Amino acid sequence: MSNWFKRNGIHIAVIVFFIVLCFIYFSPLLQGKIIYQGDVLQAKAMQREIMDFKAKDGTAPLWTNAMFGGMPSYQIWTQYYMNVASYIIQAFTTFFPNPIHIVLLLLLGSYLMFSLLKVNPWLAAAGAIAFAFSTYNFTILEAGHLNKAMAIAFFGPITAGIILTFRGKHLLGASLTALFIALEIRANHIQMTYYLFLVLLILGFIELYHAVKSKTTSDFLKSAVWIVAAVILGAAVNAGTLWTTYEYGQESIRGKSNIKTEGDKPSNGLDREYAYQWSQGVGETLTFLVPDAYGGESGKKLDKDSKVAKALMTKGIPEAQVEGALQQLQGMGLVNTYWGSKPFTSGPYYFGAAICFLFVLGLFIVRDRIKWWILSATILTMFLSFGKNLPFVSDLFFNYFPLYNKFRAVESILAVTQLLFPVLAVLAIKEITDGKRDAKELLKNLKYSVYITGGLLLILIVIPGLILSFKSPNNESILQGLTQVTGGDQGFASLLVNSLVDDRTSIARMDAFRSLIFVLIGAAILWMLIQKKINSQLAFILIGLTILIDMWSVDKRYLNNDKFVDQATINQTFKKREVDDLIMRDTSPNYRVLDLTINTFSDASASYFHNTVGGYHAAKLKRFQEVLDKQFNNAINEDVLDMLNTKYVITADEKGQSQRIQNRSSACGNAWFVSNILYVKNAEEEMTGINSFDPHKEAIVDESFKSVIDTKKAGTPDPNAVIQLTNYHPDHLTYEYSCGKDMIAVFAEVWYDKGWNAYVDGEKIPHFRANYILRAAQLPGGNHKLEFKFEPTSYFAGEKISLAASILLIGGLGFAGFRERKRGGEPDNEKKKAKS
Repeated sequence: MSNWFKRNGIHIAVIVFFIVLCFIYFSPLLQGKIIYQGDVLQAKAMQREIMDFKAKDGTAPLWTNAMFGGMPSYQIWTQYYMNVASYIIQAFTTFFPNPIHIVLLLLLGSYLMFSLLKVNPWLAAAGAIAFAFSTYNFTILEAGHLNKAMAIAFFGPITAGIILTFRGKHLLGASLTALFIALEIRANHIQMTYYLFLVLLILGFIELYHAVKSKTTSDFLKSAVWIVAAVILGAAVNAGTLWTTYEYGQESIRGKSNIKTEGDKPSNGLDREYAYQWSQGVGETLTFLVPDAYGGESGKKLDKDSKVAKALMTKGIPEAQVEGALQQLQGMGLVNTYWGSKPFTSGPYYFGAAICFLFVLGLFIVRDRIKWWILSATILTMFLSFGKNLPFVSDLFFNYFPLYNKFRAVESILAVTQLLFPVLAVLAIKEITDGKRDAKELLKNLKYSVYITGGLLLILIVIPGLILSFKSPNNESILQGLTQVTGGDQGFASLLVNSLVDDRTSIARMDAFRSLIFVLIGAAILWMLIQKKINSQLAFILIGLTILIDMWSVDKRYLNNDKFVDQATINQTFKKREVDDLIMRDTSPNYRVLDLTINTFSDASASYFHNTVGGYHAAKLKRFQEVLDKQFNNAINEDVLDMLNTKYVITADEKGQSQRIQNRSSACGNAWFVSNILYVKNAEEEMTGINSFDPHKEAIVDESFKSVIDTKKAGTPDPNAVIQLTNYHPDHLTYEYSCGKDMIAVFAEVWYDKGWNAYVDGEKIPHFRANYILRAAQLPGGNHKLEFKFEPTSYFAGEKISLAASILLIGGLGFAGFRERKRGGEPDNEKKKAKS
């Protein structure tokens, strides 16, 4: 045991340091405060019905009616009990509070990557800090994008596992690859996983090129087989997640349109404009080196010492009122320091000034072929992040590359770039300390790297206008807006715009000077290392401290102590209003509410108290979205509200200070019998049919469902027929009905044929779609019990596959660890050569 501690003492020390570091950064957690994360609060509202039933039953339902009339809950929250990755992630979330568990995963995952690449532990720790503390990670944590941040955390170890496999350590590399791919997929952010795999595909091609060149193709193919097996195993561990997500994706807004699209909108995948809405500006890549080169976050405040404030004072506004005036103008979007092309931003992609300098140095001195992978992958990810700003590249992928058009916010591919920069930076330092390079050559390359990065920074300090304009794309509209606000004083409006440009210039210049200091500090440390004035251990620690101070101070701009609030403040987010309390007195099951006091179709807050017509989800059902587009955009279709059993509408008074309830007695209820079926030929006619109809009496049905309807039996209506929902469980609905003959019943439940089954007295019966988005069925006459059960094969069969794959993964990891210890860490192919 003592030998084990001696061998691993440094690693243990680094891990303890990481834990302490996280608790210091997020010290308000120790005071009982909580970070205010908008998306986490949205998720809490989405999950309310799921969690209520989980607390009651012990297991979560697979369907929820909390939003958009109903959707599978595994797109919101589901525990995959047979997936070993679920329990590994759960362990972190149990022992460490949010968001410490995410930052720890970012640190530990990248530290493991550098360690597996045979990097000195202290240098590996410096690289891990550079990656984990990249500002994008902290801005998405502040927003509450926890799944995305967790998926990013596994980028490093997956990359290391694949490189290990290519380097001949097949069993260990493949086992680690399978483990971390399993964790990556379980993090459930397919977009991040997709981007990582896109970059790793380039790595595979570069390895193939070198294998052909060195005539070791057979070794490459063997490694590739191991990697493919690892990917398959990692995916199989997540069979339930992947299968349900794929199945649902076909029916979501990322799937194929059901009706003819208008203009240039795609019939499959996301709308191009929507997908490209958040595109990185080409010039904005300067933020990798200078954090606020483009003004920082959208909500960054100007103070009374700013040029804009002084311009306001020239018009006689008292100094005491200037900050209030600034807040008003910023609230109107007229004096925003951020001047890029994105709708808004929570902060830049800042990789660190010292890291950017070391990246440039790595391009000069790193000899490992991994450099060419990093360079080519960096260029590709940057080009793709430009989106609408470099369409001739982005459109090729959007139009032709499989699945690429399923994702929005293309700039987020830079999450992969932020891993590539520290990797090459660390390899550059490793190259220096290996002692295989001539000191004079290293000093020359060091000088060139300082000239490139330092020279660019000097230009930004001395003549920033040579590189950047500091004017936003909507500069003219801002000028017009300020002209209106100032009562038509165009001269004063122009003064404000010019003052704003001066403020943006000043912000960029100050950050450029700041970055230059860190570049020079990094260069000085390496100069002393090359000249042997300090040893490598001290150099690694100094480099790590430089990176930490640099990244920490920038991250605190976007995720600082002010972002933490008391639990009471969080509770206020879901404070029950009087209207909510009055509606909740109605204990009848599964009625719906339309809350018009909020942005009802992009806000999930109402779902905390009610099952709603609205809500928020990045992948709502396509059919429901089409109904929203056609029946709610211009005016709300009351017939559609009726068929969705919308019993209450919440509205605000003219001043928006109080809420009112509209009680809709015309709502159809949970289920009802109809006397007439109108068959239509296609989805367009089906949508047109619900424009204006009486949902109580008629149903609009696609003629493709004629085979499951016997209109002769269900012809004339029975006026005495009744049907009611007697037991409500989101994924198991029980009705009792009575009718003298066969009749057609329509249910205020969303149609989703990937798992819903209907049973009369335990016998399965067919059901069909009606009114574009609802379920309907022909029910046999008599007194019967009808049940709708959500039984998706994709989930239950997927869980069985997950269990088998999890057992195989655990066994493989155990065997790989045992074999690695026995073989002493030598590559598999080297062992074979030695034996031969």
